[in-house]
Amino acid sequence: MRYLKDEELQIATRYLFLSMAIVVIKQDISLVKEGSFKIKEPYIALLEKMVNEAVKERRKLRRIMAEQHIQVIRLNKNDSFTSFLFQCQGRQQKQNFFNPSIRKKVEAIIHELLVKALPPSQPFAAVNI
Repeated sequence: MRYLKDEELQIATRYLFLSMAIVVIKQDISLVKEGSFKIKEPYIALLEKMVNEAVKERRKLRRIMAEQHIQVIRLNKNDSFTSFLFQCQGRQQKQNFFNPSIRKKVEAIIHELLVKALPPSQPFAAVNI
């Protein structure tokens, strides 16, 4: 089995974990909508902005993956590990990920998206009501 180059593997894994982050954020949106929040709109707007940022990045990654013929295939999942097959131009690489590690990687991506979605911080200003 010939392995993928580091750059190809980075693109494929980023695409994989970004896709997982999008699923998690969309689930969070539905939980906020169904939840007992008094004021839901700001949270929903923030989460939707995060999804939009993630979808834009994933679209770019998908384009790169199509150009380089990179594919990601989930093989199997159990309580501890999830296996994926990464393919690129006849080369392939099987990768096992520890499920808590997947969670940490998705969490890190969600933090990145949160930073991108939040407006730049501004000094506190008195609000006249």
